Amino acid sequence: MSNKYNKFITALFCTFLGGMLVVSTLLPDKEMSELENRYLQKPPKFSVETVTDGTFMEQAEDYVADHIAGRDFWVAAKAWCERLSGKRENNGVYFAAQDTLINRVEEPDGETWEQLDQNLEYLDQLVSNAGVPVYFGLIPSAAQVWHDRLPDGAPTADEAAIIETLYSRTAARTVDLLSVLSAHSGEELYYRTDHHWTSLGAYYGYTALMEAMGMEPVDLADYERTTVTDQFYGTIFSASGVRWVAPDRIDTYIPADGVKVTSYFDGTPSQGSLYVDSYLEVKDKYSYFLGGVQPLCVVETGLTDAPRLLLIRDSYSDSLTPFLTQSFSQIHLFDPRYNLSSIQGYIQDNGIDAVAVLYSIPNYIADEYQFVLSR
Repeated sequence: MSNKYNKFITALFCTFLGGMLVVSTLLPDKEMSELENRYLQKPPKFSVETVTDGTFMEQAEDYVADHIAGRDFWVAAKAWCERLSGKRENNGVYFAAQDTLINRVEEPDGETWEQLDQNLEYLDQLVSNAGVPVYFGLIPSAAQVWHDRLPDGAPTADEAAIIETLYSRTAARTVDLLSVLSAHSGEELYYRTDHHWTSLGAYYGYTALMEAMGMEPVDLADYERTTVTDQFYGTIFSASGVRWVAPDRIDTYIPADGVKVTSYFDGTPSQGSLYVDSYLEVKDKYSYFLGGVQPLCVVETGLTDAPRLLLIRDSYSDSLTPFLTQSFSQIHLFDPRYNLSSIQGYIQDNGIDAVAVLYSIPNYIADEYQFVLSR
């Protein structure tokens, strides 16, 4: 190649970079990425402390990456390049069989196991002090239940071993969700583009909880499936950069008739609903169930002579709750990430008959708020 050609390519590349810098600087900052369903990095604050501990540069890099012009295009282009090169993973997401995206679950290291053991101590303190039965359930991810869809040799955590180990170390009554879900692994238990279980997967989770509590679950055949949308792209779709898979559908089985839902934000009650139709018109369609994240939600079903359940949980319980309305007079959904109230006091004040601590494996491994269980 001639020097003129090399100079031309260099000049063209520098012009491109300069143009991207100018355009990215002129564009107004976005607070949130609707496609990725997350808040974007804000401009870093300069100080001696942030410079010396390295957080300024980390935040600056994240800020530039989050606000570069055409970011969604570049994320998607990277995923396409990974796929065309023969790779079966991008950003911790496997390109799995049957048009499925599955998050890789990291095997807990020594420090993580120490935190998990500490979380179990908090759980056992709840068992000792609650005065009512306490049940503990860990929901396996799609990487465990749908392991046959993963690319050959794809590394992911042995969730069955993690569940067995944690169950063996706690005094709580355990819920065997893994066996129930694995027995139905050929069915659509999880969304293909999202980490949550589907309404069908939630139903099987409901049956596992009922079995652990010695209660009779309602037969799914007694209800008619209703598809509320077939255009759902979930969080894994957003994070992966993958744009070639078909959307998911969201189904319901349980009507919302006769159920009273009260949501609490900052202790202030507001009327809620089992299903919030407005979320079907936005990207975050999973929040159709109960209206999404909230510190406390109380569901009153009108059933007489049925127990009251306190559910200490993550977002998987949003789509589980409609099934629970068939077996409990009240379901109190308590999220320790946003609610630091005394759980023992809450049990006494609200006449709770049983407590279930229910988390997905990845969320339980990452959760730093289990200390609330000891209060």
